[in-house]
Amino acid sequence: MALEHAILVSLSERSGTGYELARRFERSIGLFWSASHQQIYRVLKRMEEAGQVAVNVVAQDGRPDKKVYTVSAPGRAELRRWLAEPSPQAGVQELAVKLRGALFGDPAAAAAEMARHRDAHAERLELYRQIEKRDFPAPDRLRGRPLHQYLVLRGGIRMEEGQVEWLEEILAALHDDGKDAR
Repeated sequence: MALEHAILVSLSERSGTGYELARRFERSIGLFWSASHQQIYRVLKRMEEAGQVAVNVVAQDGRPDKKVYTVSAPGRAELRRWLAEPSPQAGVQELAVKLRGALFGDPAAAAAEMARHRDAHAERLELYRQIEKRDFPAPDRLRGRPLHQYLVLRGGIRMEEGQVEWLEEILAALHDDGKDAR
């Protein structure tokens, strides 16, 4: 995922200046995606040159003009394309941005993508649990290297448990939201 996609999602939610966008990142998307003000301004310039965002220059008394960015038709098309594209190894950041942008694409496809990731994490979790059972039947007796190996495996188990739980929560909420929309 590129910063461009996170910016397209944010600007689809609400137009804004580069400064406002950077502030929004700090308070929301920035919880799982880190981008400096300089990065955001560089990417906005590139997106403007590519025609993905439109700029409305607003004159201000005693201060430099301000640029308000909105998503253009090509930007909306790029966002829909990216949202529909399966992400084979998506991490929390990409899934979170895709979830934020789901309503700007196909919500059913977003739910299917979340289900696919949940299934992949559940498979990996099961594999890790099998390894734990096979290789570490008495974890309370471990010392040295075997203990460290076990602890690394436990970290993987906990991460996969968290991913599965989060994705199940998302799917339940999307299912309930779909019922409310009817």
